[in-house]
Amino acid sequence: MRDVTANPATTVVVVTWRGAGHVTACLDALAAQTRPHRTLVVDNASDDGTAALLEAHPSRLQVIRLPRNTGYAGALAVALKKVSTPLIAWLNDDAEPAPGWLATLEDTLGKAPLAAAATSLLVRPDGTTQSAGVRLTADGHGADLTEPAEEVFAFCGGAALLRTDALRSVHGVPAGFFCYYEDTDTAWRLRLAGWDVVAAPDARVRHAHGVSSKPGSPLFHRWNERNRLLMLLRCAPRGVAVNQLVRFAVLTAVLPLRGRPAAANFRFGLRCRVLAEVAARLPATLLARRKIGRGAALGRGAVWEAWAGL
Repeated sequence: MRDVTANPATTVVVVTWRGAGHVTACLDALAAQTRPHRTLVVDNASDDGTAALLEAHPSRLQVIRLPRNTGYAGALAVALKKVSTPLIAWLNDDAEPAPGWLATLEDTLGKAPLAAAATSLLVRPDGTTQSAGVRLTADGHGADLTEPAEEVFAFCGGAALLRTDALRSVHGVPAGFFCYYEDTDTAWRLRLAGWDVVAAPDARVRHAHGVSSKPGSPLFHRWNERNRLLMLLRCAPRGVAVNQLVRFAVLTAVLPLRGRPAAANFRFGLRCRVLAEVAARLPATLLARRKIGRGAALGRGAVWEAWAGL
């Protein structure tokens, strides 16, 4: 029998950037967990006093302070190299997990040997559901489920538990995404490798959401649109990926004829920058696609047909 006190099963990775206003609440909630674990905090070069707060926190933290901001995805990729436990949890620095959160996630994966990841139930401060898991839309978006579901395509990276070896076997975290879609991309690769993703609706987390990245901002939409296209080029059937890239380019081309859009993701300049960044990353992305395909147990078409639009 495993001695969970001496050898905890999970390392909880908290990525922070300028988190002085909220990271302490996250770490306090982790310290109150009913299941022993290790805590690894990756500080993305914060300049607001976060480092001093981490050093002063009474819990036993391992801290990696990076010389520059690598985003959520980049920091997770760095953390994965340091994790020696069989399980790794991803947790946003503006999230406060309930005391039984980690135990519920560990028990959920323990009962699902074919699953590589379990997603939490994230709720906003007002009690409404932000995410009970992620579904795959018919046009290749990852969309948060707002009601608990028996089946989910992917996990929400704000609070999830993964099998460390499974994550490494599918080439880890796409560090170049910076932030957004690194979770759906990872789940997609796990599914291609034959793994399941399960929901743990009793693993409850209070999540402020978007404290650092401001959803709806031009920067948010730039990362979001770019990474969705990169994810499709990496993971989706070829026809789907090409169709979505062409549709994005055509809509971008006709936008100047439609007048000034209200939403940031329909701004001509922003979308041109997205296309330029996708083009610059295309050679590396196609190489990654080949590598993903070589390690796949299931066909891209089979995964798409099973999950897209549900």
